[in-house]
Amino acid sequence: MRSLMQRRAPATAPRDPAPSKLGYRFQRLMLTPGFRATVRIGVPILLIAAIAGSWYSKPENRSALAATIAETKRSFQERPQFMVQALNITGADEQTMATVAGLVPSEYPMSSFDLDLEAIRRDVEALEPVQTASVRVGQAGLLEVVLTPRLPVALWRDGPVLRLIDAEGVRSGTVSSRADRLDLPLIAGDGAEQNIQEALALYAGAGPLRERVRGLVRMGERRWDIILDREQRILLPGDGAVAALDRVIALNDAQDMLSRDVAIVDMRNAERPTLRMNEEAAAALRRASTTNDNNNGASN
Repeated sequence: MRSLMQRRAPATAPRDPAPSKLGYRFQRLMLTPGFRATVRIGVPILLIAAIAGSWYSKPENRSALAATIAETKRSFQERPQFMVQALNITGADEQTMATVAGLVPSEYPMSSFDLDLEAIRRDVEALEPVQTASVRVGQAGLLEVVLTPRLPVALWRDGPVLRLIDAEGVRSGTVSSRADRLDLPLIAGDGAEQNIQEALALYAGAGPLRERVRGLVRMGERRWDIILDREQRILLPGDGAVAALDRVIALNDAQDMLSRDVAIVDMRNAERPTLRMNEEAAAALRRASTTNDNNNGASN
């Protein structure tokens, strides 16, 4: 019995609670907020990215994904609330509205996402008769185009073409003949459209002569001539044209000058207005002068 007791295994050494060097370093890293966030968030993200990348690397998977995205996008864009059903153009004459209708899509219904409203607006405003345009998708699925037309204030004879121009000298269309717009003054000459405000001031200041005015011609891109009926012409200076016209009107009121055989009233020299008679009156005057000279010679 005693021999058996003497054969007992020796007692094991007590376990050291201190971690190993590797375990200690790992525990210290886990106490670091940045490392802990990387382990908890970054590693799963990397795994997900690796799996997604492996899946996306296959061409058939990419094609299927693209088709799904396109179908989802199209189904959203073609919802009833996004569909354009018809076109409505207002604010201009029929010819202009017909021209505008040719610049916008004509097949409906269509998704409003397929419309570039800003591009449509730019194209519409590029038309001569249109000053501004508003383009939007309104209620009941209407594509609404509201036009603000240019208001012509004069006709400009540009060679053989009669052009309508607004108060800014911008072209707003053409007419086939003068008779189409007798309500507008007629201007002509190089640079006439660039000086439209002065032309309008002269036309407004013509007063009692306005009914006789047939047009205004820009001469040398620096001054105006006023063309009256009976082939009469008023030559105005480059500076103070309105004042010179007022002086002509005053002379005509006082002496009834323009009802006589006067062809040209030259006001280019404000200090020395000049009258030129027409050919018939000048010839008659020369004949009368010759007759008087002959009579005086015979009497002598």
